[in-house]
Amino acid sequence: MALNARLDHRKPLVFDTHELGRRPGALQRLTREIEAPRDLGIQGVIGVPEGAPLELDLRLESVMEGVLVTGTARAQAEGECVRCLEPLELELEADFQEMFSYPDADDRGRPKAEPVDDAEEDEDMLFVEDGLFDLEPVLRDAVVLALPMQPVCQDDCLGLCSECGARLTDDPDHHHDATDIRWAALQGLAGSLEDGEKDEMSGEAPRPARANEKQEK
Repeated sequence: MALNARLDHRKPLVFDTHELGRRPGALQRLTREIEAPRDLGIQGVIGVPEGAPLELDLRLESVMEGVLVTGTARAQAEGECVRCLEPLELELEADFQEMFSYPDADDRGRPKAEPVDDAEEDEDMLFVEDGLFDLEPVLRDAVVLALPMQPVCQDDCLGLCSECGARLTDDPDHHHDATDIRWAALQGLAGSLEDGEKDEMSGEAPRPARANEKQEK
């Protein structure tokens, strides 16, 4: 990516590498707890709420080309179950590793699989700028990869009733008596036949017959 105008060391996800110097093999371990930045996660699905505690364990290693950063981020993510829409929480643990290159690093002698356009290569690279690097883009990518795309409150969540919206996990025996419309006409015919049989058993003649008897009189 293109170099920023200037990184602000006061930002919680900007780290200082001056202690490492440019001595290959030098190591530095850091633990930092910060407030989660905005929109950290999968938007509209699940993520770490803005301002929630976010714990970072980092290992900074100086190499010839720059600083290799290996770390783990831990936080509490919140979202909703994609099946029953109930709120849910899960423990997030996202691992990551990224190289932050020195802008003036000499790439000669490093093998490449195939020639790559310099502009395209720069877009994929992250840099150390004035001894500082910004971890935020790496953290965001790592969190998205660590979170489920379709979170569920429990593996065997039964979801919602398609007719009334009731949560089926709370009532596994929940159901609705439904009539197949293909049988509705036959059920209506069966009902009329039953009514006719009842009339015969009661000794009453069918209505058309009674009407004819009155006309004859």
